[in-house]
Amino acid sequence: MTTSLFTDGWTFYRGDDATGAELRLPHDAMIGEARSAAAGTGNHGGFFPGGVYRYRKVWPAPDDANEREYSLRFEGVYGVTRVTVDGREVARNDSPYREFTAALASIAPGQSAEIEVHVDNSAAPNSRWYTGSGIYRPVWLVSAGAVAIAPDGVRIVTRTVRTGPTHTDATVQVTIHVDGVVPSGATVIVDFEDDGQAVARSEAEVTDAATTVEVPITSAKLWSAEQPHLYDVRVRLVIDQETADERLIRTGLRSVEVDARHGLRINGERVLLRGTAVHHDNGPLGAATFASAERRRARLLKEAGYNAIRSAHNPLSRAFLDACDELGLYVMDELTDVWFRPKTPHDGAERFRAQWRDDAASMIAKDRNRPSVIIYSIGNEIAESATEDGVELAQQIHSYFADADPTRPTTIAVNPLLAMMAARGKTSAHGEDVPPERRPATSTLANEVTARMGRLMVLASKLPAADKATRDVFAAVDIAGYNYGFASYVGARRRYPNRVIVGTESMPGDLPAIWQRVTSVPGVIGDFGWTGWDYLGEVGLGYWTYGAETGGIAKPYPGILAGCGVFDITGTPGAALLLAQAVWGISQRPGIAVRPLDKTGQRPNRTPWLSSDALPSWSWRGHTGLADVEVYSADHEVELLLNGRSLGRRKSGPRSSYVARFRTQYEPGELTAVAYRDGRETGRSTLRSAGAPRLRLRAETDELSSPDDLAYIWLELADEDGIVDVGSEDRIAVSVAGPGTLTALGSAAPETTGRFVDDETTTHRGRAIAIIRGTAQDGPVTIHAASTRHGEASLTLHVTAAAAVPAISVAALGMESS
Repeated sequence: MTTSLFTDGWTFYRGDDATGAELRLPHDAMIGEARSAAAGTGNHGGFFPGGVYRYRKVWPAPDDANEREYSLRFEGVYGVTRVTVDGREVARNDSPYREFTAALASIAPGQSAEIEVHVDNSAAPNSRWYTGSGIYRPVWLVSAGAVAIAPDGVRIVTRTVRTGPTHTDATVQVTIHVDGVVPSGATVIVDFEDDGQAVARSEAEVTDAATTVEVPITSAKLWSAEQPHLYDVRVRLVIDQETADERLIRTGLRSVEVDARHGLRINGERVLLRGTAVHHDNGPLGAATFASAERRRARLLKEAGYNAIRSAHNPLSRAFLDACDELGLYVMDELTDVWFRPKTPHDGAERFRAQWRDDAASMIAKDRNRPSVIIYSIGNEIAESATEDGVELAQQIHSYFADADPTRPTTIAVNPLLAMMAARGKTSAHGEDVPPERRPATSTLANEVTARMGRLMVLASKLPAADKATRDVFAAVDIAGYNYGFASYVGARRRYPNRVIVGTESMPGDLPAIWQRVTSVPGVIGDFGWTGWDYLGEVGLGYWTYGAETGGIAKPYPGILAGCGVFDITGTPGAALLLAQAVWGISQRPGIAVRPLDKTGQRPNRTPWLSSDALPSWSWRGHTGLADVEVYSADHEVELLLNGRSLGRRKSGPRSSYVARFRTQYEPGELTAVAYRDGRETGRSTLRSAGAPRLRLRAETDELSSPDDLAYIWLELADEDGIVDVGSEDRIAVSVAGPGTLTALGSAAPETTGRFVDDETTTHRGRAIAIIRGTAQDGPVTIHAASTRHGEASLTLHVTAAAAVPAISVAALGMESS
């Protein structure tokens, strides 16, 4: 079997428009639509409309089309999808995160086939967040012979790990499934390669549809988040001494164990999950899944100190999992946000009972050989899990996962408040005019109640009614996943001493209290905060407004962002990261953040999903007044210095929930925090005010390696030392010359009427970002930016398309590149 990317040469049509646009996949059709207050996705989807779209491509059949079977493999299409070949339907799919195949049959060599992908995503809202539309993940052309290794046909399991005083040995079981009639004498050969060198080989005769090979590996290098070592596993099907088919899979060797006494162990070592959740969109890119964008998110989260990712609330892309395998991030991959009770009017709940096995099979096939994936989540905040029907379904789904892949434990993310509401049967009405307590028990309703009544979700988890509503579904899975329920951990462990617990979702400001329980309560294995990376849609869940501006967690148009990420959509971290690093004790210096000076004296309309809107900046040109300063540290005390003058010392560390607060009159210059432990200085950090800011461009990379590679270019209002002035704003126009294209442009402004597909944008807190995509040509790419008040700037990248590599690793597909 061979595969190749099938992403270029497509023509895209919007609605009934007969004029198409040439493009290369992946592509988000929704991100280019005009937003409005009346748009179908509403607050859920960032006020984008749904739509109907068509993708067309002409495929010339190769010379061996009569001898081999050709098909297309879609990693993901958002919307109800039909694939036609010369007008004949060959595939249909209505599950946006499920991979599916479309056969390219009965096309003779030398003929050309017209392939069309029809996508209908007009029924909106169909999700609680921004989804995008269209062919948002890559497509592959697959070619297979009459006898071949089956799709998802190689399954690799680390069976034993024996660590001795000098080295570690491992035994790996590789099972190969073969399609077609296999002639007598055929064999499978399995080679493990490390950095291009063969380290182990085993082979066996094929006597059945599935053949199992045991591969002993001496001096094995194990995979973990700290040491993410990967092997290349080459599997060959040999017939008459010729290789009939071959797969190359990149994987790691590791063991996963979990129990109530020892918690989570990776390779026999106890691990605590410093986790966070991520949605599938990539901010200004929308839902389009680029490998370089996924890797960038994973890399920044890893460098920040996270060691675990929870997909929210759907299976992660192959590209993100590639990055987790390579960088070292544990993954909780999640099946769905919806079972058979709808959360939004068109979310597919009506098809769940009939199709969940197909969705689960697709997810398992994608994940099973990945060392990063250590836990399967079978659902998020499923209200019906508090009912008899829901518990029965949870048992069925758990059993399916356990049978298909017994190497990983299962969990379900349960919100105790939501479960308690659902168990009481408050599901009688719909509509905005119905009081919240009378509406269906959904995630949105639980969020609204919490926003209105403070810490209700956390406190409700301790109630007997919450325990009663959750105990049966928790008994159906291996690990009890609590959304906003950390207050109940001690009591739950007392009542259920064999229960393993993970915090599947939590408020960022609760991390000090949560981590104290993670490190002290047996059987609690970690926590996943909401959320690691900000996202489009669920508008206003996290960002604060001021004074008479609309508050709450469902803010109006032109809001576009949730506003609750540790990193904003451009990749800039906020105060929540400084808190997490202090709580985990992984920062050697105190972290400083300053509340926005342009909001001084105004009453904040807070939400529970953002603990602070402070920024790590002391450059507020044009602003005066009192500055509220937050210093985050695990040490005993911190001292704050302004231009060399001491503003006093405050307690920090666990006694003050890891934050010391100061208030001072703003004056430009240097703000320095000094941390002390037992009276001795342990570290210091400084924020400086910018000099006269000008428009400056800063590239995260100076090369583009392929048509699917991306370069992130920061547009910053900064001084000559690169210090960004967050008090300055400007309008910037961007142009690109050479073999590159401007794919997205925008800022992290939570409210905007602009579009990420335009070539002009307004900065937010002194920054915006341009995303440049490579092409198939080599050469220099010049990015020029012109601002209204801060001058112009240019920089040059280099495209080296000759060294291009596939955007998504073929190894992860379990197939070999052509």
